[in-house]
Amino acid sequence: MSSRILNVGLIGFGLSGRYFHSPFLSTNPGFKIKTVVERTKNEAQEFDPEIGNARSVDELLSDASIDLVFICTPNDTHFGYALDALENGKHVVIEKPFANTEDEARQLFDLAAEKGLILTAYQNRRWDSDYLTIKKLIEDGKLGDVVEYECRYDRFRPVAVAANSWKEQAGSGYGNFYNLGPHLLDQALTLFGDPLTVTADIRTIRPNSEIDDYFDVHLAYADKVVNLKSSLMAYENFQRYMLHGTKGSFVKGGLDPQEENLRKDILPTQKPWGEEPENRWGRIFSDEYTGIVKSEAGDYAPFYQNVYDAIVNGAALAVKPAEIIRTTRVIDLAFQSSSERKVLNY
Repeated sequence: MSSRILNVGLIGFGLSGRYFHSPFLSTNPGFKIKTVVERTKNEAQEFDPEIGNARSVDELLSDASIDLVFICTPNDTHFGYALDALENGKHVVIEKPFANTEDEARQLFDLAAEKGLILTAYQNRRWDSDYLTIKKLIEDGKLGDVVEYECRYDRFRPVAVAANSWKEQAGSGYGNFYNLGPHLLDQALTLFGDPLTVTADIRTIRPNSEIDDYFDVHLAYADKVVNLKSSLMAYENFQRYMLHGTKGSFVKGGLDPQEENLRKDILPTQKPWGEEPENRWGRIFSDEYTGIVKSEAGDYAPFYQNVYDAIVNGAALAVKPAEIIRTTRVIDLAFQSSSERKVLNY
């Protein structure tokens, strides 16, 4: 086990920087959050008085002691900030969406390879309790061969409730598909690999909305169908997963509890961590067993440890460049499919 400590800089300290990254970085002995970019506020010091403040991205990137940068800013800035960070010799983790297009993603990975730097996407939902539960059921053969997979990630967010958020503004990389789509796509593509075709319906359904707030993406495979949906007008949004296989079916609702606990300032060192309440556990239906399946405990900590091991020990990234490029390619195809009303080959 290496004793090296990586100095970390966060660009942005909103929901992502404050409630997702900082708790895990601060409780992993391999990291030290040295500096946070906040142009006018000092909220990072409220989290930890030892964290330094930078008033600009250039100020942060000019610090030669910073090893790793997390980009936690609005979507239209991800590509530019990542380019600057890599050019300044920093390893980089980018919030989703990793990039707005496949071409941008490839440019970033080409530069990272040229510089010999680690670059990855924050696909934390691979470590959600529900996804880990589904993955285990599939790997253990409890459902047989999956022939139909549906995942929903819904919210009830009328425009008036969230009007001041940048996520409600029209712009490059904005909208619900860029916001929630990468989670659903990454999970499905990690489970099942490259699809044959992509078909999508991405649209605006809320009154006075400036962004896309509904999507229905269909990924076709030779032996299964995958449907990924999200709506910001789903008042009852408990439904999450429905899987049908040759041996049985599995249905599940509710969200992984980590985010809600992190928002309460509960650190991931508190045990037990990531355990879902029983009312969120799924149910399996099969000849072998019909009944409740206790959810696996979710935990985002392995993502951060993997980034550390990749930088310090040369370990393979858990969220690999080829997987990230695949997700951005499907995003491109989904927008094109929705616009042209066509089924597109992957």
